[in-house]
Amino acid sequence: MKVEIITPEQTLFEGEGSMVSLPGSDGGLGVLNNHAPLISSLKKGVVRVKDSGGKEHRFEVKGGTVEVFKNKVTILAE
Repeated sequence: MKVEIITPEQTLFEGEGSMVSLPGSDGGLGVLNNHAPLISSLKKGVVRVKDSGGKEHRFEVKGGTVEVFKNKVTILAE
């Protein structure tokens, strides 16, 4: 799936991912390929993206929103 993590200042990550772990406002979220459509707010925490090669990337966020739609995960982070 395609993953984008965007802040007002820059793009933190853009590429293919096999798994995304998110600090959802109501608890942790995990997103895999073919996940159902979803929009959620995020709280302060760590976004983890496992890329197609198996390497894990970690990004600290202060909050934001995530949209999952048609194998694309878009994170608008603070």
